[in-house]
Amino acid sequence: MTSAHSKLYSDDVSLVVVVVDTNPFFWATAALPFADFFANLVHFVNSILLLNHLNRVVVIAAGVSSCTYIFDSSDASPAGGAGVTATFDKASRKVEEFIAQDARATAGNGVSPANAASLLSGALSLALCYIQRIFRSGTRHPQPRILCLQGSPDGPEQYVAVMNSIFSAQRSMVPIDSCIVGTHDSAFLQQASYITGGVYLKPQELNGLFQYLAAVFATDLHSRTFLRLPKTLGVDFRASCFCHKKTIDMGYVCSVCLSIFCKNQKKCSTCGSEFSRVMPDLNSMPDLSK
Repeated sequence: MTSAHSKLYSDDVSLVVVVVDTNPFFWATAALPFADFFANLVHFVNSILLLNHLNRVVVIAAGVSSCTYIFDSSDASPAGGAGVTATFDKASRKVEEFIAQDARATAGNGVSPANAASLLSGALSLALCYIQRIFRSGTRHPQPRILCLQGSPDGPEQYVAVMNSIFSAQRSMVPIDSCIVGTHDSAFLQQASYITGGVYLKPQELNGLFQYLAAVFATDLHSRTFLRLPKTLGVDFRASCFCHKKTIDMGYVCSVCLSIFCKNQKKCSTCGSEFSRVMPDLNSMPDLSK
């Protein structure tokens, strides 16, 4: 594949793929109503499109059981501003239909509201597929980046898929920015922004969400080299075990496929390798940090 830096329009032209968390279980108890959040998102998308007429924005909705494209600014380019407004109205209706459809699918799957995580792995895959399609569409394209607006807690069962998407973005030189609108930090997105060179931010005041988005995430990649953007103070690098899908501090790693387990296994459930050596129980080991 041709490198990203050899196929750019110019330094200040951007392709921004926004991943929006539409988890109804999260927004039912969120401090910021989803309608206000979506209004801030619309203003943010408009601000990016106004910065440069060549900029492109794609919005992906990430529900609990599914994810889909809800907005693509390139669909409105022939009609100008009126076309953008019509496309936003269509996107608003589409996101409402998607949330209702995803809620019905989630209810059928019997997902518990306490453990309901948005499908971040699927949304990142859609974003990367769209960017790769742009890479292959011609010799010139805007600089791509992904922005994740996340509120739901991480889903440990998505660990492998999310990490695969992160490494794919790193290889394609696509930064993953993260804006956390929930109460807790996201270990997945902390690692994603750290590995890909993106920006991780957890706004202190959600009522000023648009100001955070416009000041931090609307900046193109070239201009970021001249700005002092927020830096992550600490990154949670803990992994999730393959057996119980739980986040662990210590575990066992298969020497063949690098699968992670929270308990000692006689045989790797991923690649089938047998472990002849008896390993000590991590729970019975003394705490060496004291």
